[in-house]
Amino acid sequence: MEKWLRGFFAFFDTLNERIGKGVAWLNIGLIFLVCGDVFTRYLLNKTSPWVTELEWHLFSLIFLLGAGFAWKHNRHVRVDLFYARFSKKDRAMVDALGALIFLLPWSSLLIVVSWKYAVSSFAIRETSPDPGGLPAFYPIKFAICIGMILLAFQAAGQLYKDLKSWLGTAEEQ
Repeated sequence: MEKWLRGFFAFFDTLNERIGKGVAWLNIGLIFLVCGDVFTRYLLNKTSPWVTELEWHLFSLIFLLGAGFAWKHNRHVRVDLFYARFSKKDRAMVDALGALIFLLPWSSLLIVVSWKYAVSSFAIRETSPDPGGLPAFYPIKFAICIGMILLAFQAAGQLYKDLKSWLGTAEEQ
């Protein structure tokens, strides 16, 4: 069972690593899109609703699909008042409790709610309410669910490692 769990969580480590590195490239596209939008808006006095919507869709993809990657590399937001002074075992306990009490329940709730939200959006083929906006909104709504799944499994994998570390059964790497 333990070998299977390690393999399962290693799969999500690899998946989040690849997705995170791929999503990082969206930043370049977003930069060019925003610069082009600023140029056309302020110098040519023109704008298009689809450009603004695409900007926030790209930002959303970066944020949502990169969350598991950020968690994997411990680059998420943390209030580090006491944490830095804790021993490795105490940090593992704090991380495990945080994942159990906050992250996993919250991401599970978001998976359920966002799935229903995305499916209903897909069912009606939801488009932008603005004339000239994007032709489909449901892909970004499915990205909410996918991002939360990636984050939840990454957090579960880290929880597994933290519990092993806290209990003193972790293998040294």
